[in-house]
Amino acid sequence: METNYPPSTSESAGLHKDRESSMSGTSNLGNKANRIRDDLSNLKSDLDALMSHATTLNEQELSEARDRILARFSSMRFAAKGIADQAGHQFNQGREMTVDYVRDKPLQSVAIAAGIGLLLGALMRRD
Repeated sequence: METNYPPSTSESAGLHKDRESSMSGTSNLGNKANRIRDDLSNLKSDLDALMSHATTLNEQELSEARDRILARFSSMRFAAKGIADQAGHQFNQGREMTVDYVRDKPLQSVAIAAGIGLLLGALMRRD
C-alpha cells in the first residue's frame, strides 16, 4: 500500500536543490545564447565589412580574413553545440522529474491532467 506522507526535510531540500540547479542552468543557457547571438551579429558585421573592402585586398589578405572568420564561425558552432547538449540534458531532467512526480502521486497527476484537458476544451469551444 502506498502512503502519501509529506517528504522529510532532507527529501524536500533535495527536490528544492534540483529545481534551483535546473533554474540556474536555464539562466546560464540564456546567457550563452545571448553571447552567441552577439557573436553572430559581430560576425555578420565583419563579413559585411570584408565584402565592402574585398576588391581592395590582395589574395593573402583575403585568405587571412577568411581564416579568421572561419575560426570564429567554428568557435560559435562549438558553443551552439554545447548549448544544444545542455538544453537536451535539461529537457531530460525535466522529463525525469515529471515521471517521478506522476509515479509518486498518480491521483494528483490524473486530476491535474483532467483539469488541463477541461481548460483546453473550454478554450477550444469558445470559437
